[in-house]
Amino acid sequence: MTLNQLRAFVEAERLGSFTAAARVMDIAQASASELVRRLETELDAELFVRGSRTLTLTSAGQELLSYAQEAVEAADGGARAVRSLGSLGGGTATFGVLRNADYYLLANLVQMFHARYPGVRVRLVGQNSAETAYAVAAGEIEAGLVILPVDQEGLAVSPLMRDQVFYVSASEERTRVPVGIEEFARAPLVLYDAHYGWKDPTRRQLAERAQLAGVRIDPLIELEHVEAALKLAAAGIGDTIASRAVISSPSFPPGLFTAPFTEPLYDTIALVRRRGRPLSRATRELARLAEDTIREISAGLLD
Repeated sequence: MTLNQLRAFVEAERLGSFTAAARVMDIAQASASELVRRLETELDAELFVRGSRTLTLTSAGQELLSYAQEAVEAADGGARAVRSLGSLGGGTATFGVLRNADYYLLANLVQMFHARYPGVRVRLVGQNSAETAYAVAAGEIEAGLVILPVDQEGLAVSPLMRDQVFYVSASEERTRVPVGIEEFARAPLVLYDAHYGWKDPTRRQLAERAQLAGVRIDPLIELEHVEAALKLAAAGIGDTIASRAVISSPSFPPGLFTAPFTEPLYDTIALVRRRGRPLSRATRELARLAEDTIREISAGLLD
């Protein structure tokens, strides 16, 4: 069963003759009739009652019609979408961004993309990396930036940069030397990404280290956003963690001190897409801009 066979069947039913169907398809009349005949042979069923001036569907043809129409419409819609993206003059780019996108200048991504391709719709989904990875694997979004580790089943993963994560405290004393996982576990902690908890990639790394060391991490306070955690840390309520990009930002609260972990801890930023599925041109271009932005930030953080 081919698309041309289904198209000949749909057009013949719509127009009432193989001659009219052939004209619309720009093929010979005999070719349209032959396409339908081959379809009937494959299905082992007659689709039209022949003999009258206008073709009439049989019961088998009536059963097939809606499916054939959907297949032809879907193929035509796909072709239109691809053609419209030939110059990125239309379509939709779907992309997942990091929880702390602003610190990596990704908030400007839409503005940059729209300035270049004003005819393309953009759907940016900002969420925890664990959820982004799941959404890409499930086909809900085409691609996204995540912090590793994430569950990689069904994903193609391309690491882009590493951003070191630091211990953050209002106590200078607690940050004089690198912090081990045992000291971290004993500290009064304010941790963010409360909804995802230990599924969050950064917290997942800490939990794995704690397990190997035979200690348990029990945060004093859990909340959603790093900004809120930093405010509480600045007030002396507890200590937290933050990446170099966050610490280097102008919004990082004054009066906070930082220390690396004894075994350096990193947020590894990666691009993920569904394995074996090509990206639409719009999303591919959006992903390229995101990669360029991340690499520029990486170079800046290393300066």
